[in-house]
Amino acid sequence: KAREHVDRIRRFRILVMGRANAGKTTILQRVCNTTDQPEIFNGKGEKVCTLCGRGEHNIEDELVFQNNPRFVFHDSRGFEAGSEEQFNMMKKFVMDRAKTSKLDERIHAIWFCIPLSESHRMVTAAETKFFDSCDTGHVPVIMLATKADALELDAFEQLEDQGLSADDALVEKLQKEIMNNNMVKLKDWLGKTMFPPHDYLSLTGMQSGSADCTPLLACTTNALKEEGLQQLLISTQQSNLELCMEFAITK
Repeated sequence: KAREHVDRIRRFRILVMGRANAGKTTILQRVCNTTDQPEIFNGKGEKVCTLCGRGEHNIEDELVFQNNPRFVFHDSRGFEAGSEEQFNMMKKFVMDRAKTSKLDERIHAIWFCIPLSESHRMVTAAETKFFDSCDTGHVPVIMLATKADALELDAFEQLEDQGLSADDALVEKLQKEIMNNNMVKLKDWLGKTMFPPHDYLSLTGMQSGSADCTPLLACTTNALKEEGLQQLLISTQQSNLELCMEFAITK
């Protein structure tokens, strides 16, 4: 039934998850090609505020960037802090929005951000709990490894500890090795959970205003089950002509 009416969905809705300081807002800004903060609306479409402090808004609230209002984002509100109440609130939201018959209220994808810069606690207990207990059904969860750029300092310190010259080429090479090793660890840990991510993606250069979001958008498009939803995402993103052409040729 949903397939017959997928063309009635006018906005692409994404739940963004991850601990505070995981770089979530920066990713959304790059996807929407803006440096502005999102406007926040409640479930009735009433504006809550233009800029709220971290954790002050509700997971039901809609985050919308005026530069591209066809994207609607929800923030998981930092459930990974360990609050059982917030975890249950998040889980109920995911279960309800993944299966609701109201097509315009469904979430179409989940971006789960884990910062590579926090190698001492790559995966927290709350994050493991999510992947062990939340069956998102047809809604794909894509694990985004963020803040890979911060690994440059780790590489620099390792080379110094080894008494090696920390020139740019060596630092860059070691940084990539550390990132790849951390990604292997993440895939190993999360791959053992009951409902592992659909895909994994490391993001670099997100602090730059010219950051390339093609890999993220392409990964999300390929993870979607419905061609109608793929078309919706392709049409919603406004800046990537290459992705539009690739999708058109593939289909």
